[in-house]
Amino acid sequence: MQDTAIDLPARRGTVIPVREGQTIRIVNVHGTQVLDCWAFDRADPSCCMSMEHTRSYNSRIVPRVGDRLVDNRYRPMFEVVSDTSPGIHDTLMCSCSAGIYARMGHPGHDNCEDNLHQALAGAGLAVGFTPAPFNIFMNYPFSPEGEISRKPPVSAPGDHVEWKCLIPEAVVVISCCPQDLTPINGESMSPCGARCLIFDR
Repeated sequence: MQDTAIDLPARRGTVIPVREGQTIRIVNVHGTQVLDCWAFDRADPSCCMSMEHTRSYNSRIVPRVGDRLVDNRYRPMFEVVSDTSPGIHDTLMCSCSAGIYARMGHPGHDNCEDNLHQALAGAGLAVGFTPAPFNIFMNYPFSPEGEISRKPPVSAPGDHVEWKCLIPEAVVVISCCPQDLTPINGESMSPCGARCLIFDR
């Protein structure tokens, strides 16, 4: 089977099915775009990639090459097989949401939480909760005092991560974060699209 390339539109969410043994490559085409990522077990969508369980499993805040991304039942879903970026990602912050933008004075703003559920609905799936996302390329450093800063990504155009699927069928959802009020998607605060590829290896 040929490799599959999928364009990820700016400000929207996209569902990507991935089968066991396949590798998904998530590409930061412009270098500045944060991507909120989720994954669900197609056979039982209540099983989802869990950041708190992943931190426990690997004993670190941000997974590295060779680490496993595990579900909320502590079972590995993916192995991180490549990361060409500086490795700065986030597993602590929630996805942006209607509530967050309303608090910022921008009700009705596009947001990653809605993107997740709209993308799932388009694929005939629904979950009654919003898991914490794996925020790929997000640069939210925290100080020894525990304070979190919001910084632009340090990734370069074309940087990518690759995950190998370890379960029979996963449903990955990627939202190109629409945040345009702070510089988390670069100093220009202009959210853009990204790309992913699926390899049969």
